[in-house]
Amino acid sequence: MLLTLMTFVPLVGAVALLFVPKERPQTIRWIALGASLASFLLSLGVAATFEYGRPDMQMMTRLPWLPAIHVQYLIGIDGISLPLLLLTTLLTLLCILYSWRIDLRVKEYFFMFLLLETGMLGVFIALDFFLFYVFWEISLVPMFFISKKPTSEGYKISFTFSQNALCQ
Repeated sequence: MLLTLMTFVPLVGAVALLFVPKERPQTIRWIALGASLASFLLSLGVAATFEYGRPDMQMMTRLPWLPAIHVQYLIGIDGISLPLLLLTTLLTLLCILYSWRIDLRVKEYFFMFLLLETGMLGVFIALDFFLFYVFWEISLVPMFFISKKPTSEGYKISFTFSQNALCQ
C-alpha cells in the first residue's frame, strides 16, 4: 500500500493543479512541491520498512486489473529498485525546487513534471509487463513536453527522442 501511495501522490498533485487557475503560479509551485515532498517522504518510509537481508521481492501488492487478458496490478520492490525510487523522488524534489523561477507555462510544466514522476516510479515498481508498459508510456509524454523547446529545432530533437524511446 505504501508503494501505491508513493507512486500516485504526484498524480494526485498533478490533478489538483488542473483546478488551480494559471494566474496563480505561486499556488501551482507550492502544490507541486508538496506532492513531490510527500512522495519523497513516503519513499523514505519505504526504505525504513525494507528488509535489507531478504533477496526476494518485498511490499508486493497484487490486484486484478484486466482479468480477461490476465493483466494485474502487480507491484513490488527489491534491492535494485529501492535506490532508484529514492533517487527519483529526491531528484524530482530538487528539480521542482530548482524550477521555482520558471515563469513560462508554469502550470503545464509542473503538471508534466508530477506526471513524469508518477511514470518513473511506476516503471521501477511494476512487476506485470503490461503495467510496466503503461507506466513507461506515461513517463514518455511528459518527457516529450518538458524537453521540447519553443523552436522548430527543439521540436525535432524532442520528437526524435520520443520516437527512439517508443521503439526500444
